Amino acid sequence: MKATPHLDRVHGPEDLKTLSYKNLALLAREIRELIIQVVSENGGHLASNLGVVELTLALHRVFDSPRDKIIWDVGHQCYTHKLVTGRRERFTSLRKLGGLSGFPKRAESEHDIVDTGHASTSISAALGLLQAQRILGAEGKVIAVIGDGALTGGLALEALNQAAQLGRNLIIVLNDNKMSIEKNIGAISSYLSRLATTRLYQDLRRYVNKGLRQVPLVGDELLGALQRLEKGFKALLLRENLFSDLGFEYVGPIDGHNLRLLEQVFHRVRQLDKPTVVHVQTLKGKGYPQAEGNPTLYHGVAPFCIEDGKIEKRGPLTFTGAFSRIITRLAAENPRLVAVTAAMTEGTGLGLFQSLYPERLFDVGIAEAHAVTFASGMAAGGLKPVVAVYSTFMQRAADQVFHDVALPGLPVIFAVDRAGLVGADGETHHGVFDIPLFRSVPGLTLLSPASAVEMEIMFRYALTLCGPVMIRYPKGPCLLSLKELSQPISTGRGIFVRQRRGEVLILGLGGLLGEALKAAELLQSLRIRADVYNLRFIQPLDGPHLMEVISPYSLVCLLEEGASCGGMGEAVASLMVEQGIRSRYLHWGVPERFIPQGSREELLDFTGLDAPHIAAAIELAAEKKGPIPAYQESRF
Repeated sequence: MKATPHLDRVHGPEDLKTLSYKNLALLAREIRELIIQVVSENGGHLASNLGVVELTLALHRVFDSPRDKIIWDVGHQCYTHKLVTGRRERFTSLRKLGGLSGFPKRAESEHDIVDTGHASTSISAALGLLQAQRILGAEGKVIAVIGDGALTGGLALEALNQAAQLGRNLIIVLNDNKMSIEKNIGAISSYLSRLATTRLYQDLRRYVNKGLRQVPLVGDELLGALQRLEKGFKALLLRENLFSDLGFEYVGPIDGHNLRLLEQVFHRVRQLDKPTVVHVQTLKGKGYPQAEGNPTLYHGVAPFCIEDGKIEKRGPLTFTGAFSRIITRLAAENPRLVAVTAAMTEGTGLGLFQSLYPERLFDVGIAEAHAVTFASGMAAGGLKPVVAVYSTFMQRAADQVFHDVALPGLPVIFAVDRAGLVGADGETHHGVFDIPLFRSVPGLTLLSPASAVEMEIMFRYALTLCGPVMIRYPKGPCLLSLKELSQPISTGRGIFVRQRRGEVLILGLGGLLGEALKAAELLQSLRIRADVYNLRFIQPLDGPHLMEVISPYSLVCLLEEGASCGGMGEAVASLMVEQGIRSRYLHWGVPERFIPQGSREELLDFTGLDAPHIAAAIELAAEKKGPIPAYQESRF
């Protein structure tokens, strides 16, 4: 670990205020070197954090956190913020189990004002904080730092509208790096333009407005004329834009790496008493040539070699990689197939599709709700849209799935990546709520493949249906290559992948089918015979057939990599009660709590969803003679 003599002396934001600009430049260099080193070992968000070092230092030097509240939109650019707010000693634990989160967390520090992880939320939260201060008589500025890519989110635009209406002294720092995760697209990204303002201008306008309002009768008329003249003057000389039209003062764009300039602007803006946008331009990945040259690749990155930037050797084929190959093959066969993504072309595996069929790939920006309704329109027009989205972001478009796709029964296919426990990104990114959220949607077919072969079979099956289909799969490798998984789909029914006529039946699903098979092998060494059945379907379930499958077994165990409340465990338990099945029943799902970050293996162990814990629980249950609880969660 390289020495960081300047950073070591920073124990809180107040320590920054005494540093000279020469020492601040050295501090910025040390911060970048430390971020690069830790992310190279732990993985994490690299390019976004390297781009906001000077911006973060300027904010903490001008404003007084936590009295002044800094809210980081998404929060994937908060590493410098963590380093200068007392978390330097723990920074090497970043994104590890029990370590620092890669996002702001209120439980970590008083300087983390809100828990974040999803885009476009900062302005809404900042407005709420301002209103709370007004009602409670508290003081302090509220600053929302939001990237230009996050402005494509409807929530950000809704908040901008209300911010101007309320007229509160909200400060929005627009970090313009021309990137979200990938290169920004859309009209808003290209709309940002240059304006300028000064304290003198603000004081003069406030003075004239106040004086004119005091003139009887004529005041309002003259004031209106002045405002029209002002607007015409700004339109002629300074160019109007979205923010000024909404009622914001607009400053910028300014160099987001010029610390002295940033401080000067923030000092002036701090004195304003109306909503203000400070437009800063930064270079994503600054200070690390590989990240500067390819900020998309180094946005969220696995461990890598600092010297040449090479990312850790790729492992076996992942579910995302399998999806990439499958959708490309299907597109070659079906000219009506199109793909939709929300600023996640590479992350969802659509890069190859885009290179081969650029006119059939639609990246709508960070706007998941729009992506779903946009796809519904294409489906209504006769196309076969596939919406590729992470499970955690699918939550942001729930109403559109219900109202715009399922209600009219449109054939939209949802490729739901990162379903289940995703690892080091933690609570905000685990995809464990999609099953309870969408299982009850009428007419929606919900499937979960356990292998690459089974995934292709499911997508081909989905294309034959006339209604919506959701196919969820985990973040991780496709390790299973069982011949049983190549069996054709029968609606609502699963398949046996291990059948030894045992006394225990393990019902597996998707990414946990491998753990189910490992548990069965462990039980065999204990002379407990266990069969394994791959459910395949989450919705619909062929209930009578499933009850025929499980009724011969004395003990039935279901595993699902999703929330235990409202998931498959409850669905199967309900069927067993209705059909009078007397088999004892165990159910494992993700517990009713937010799960922290950690590797997938650590989190499966943490939640009791790995093979050793499953086998141990089944062994214990098999020894009991009396009834056992219908639901047995993990070790919490």
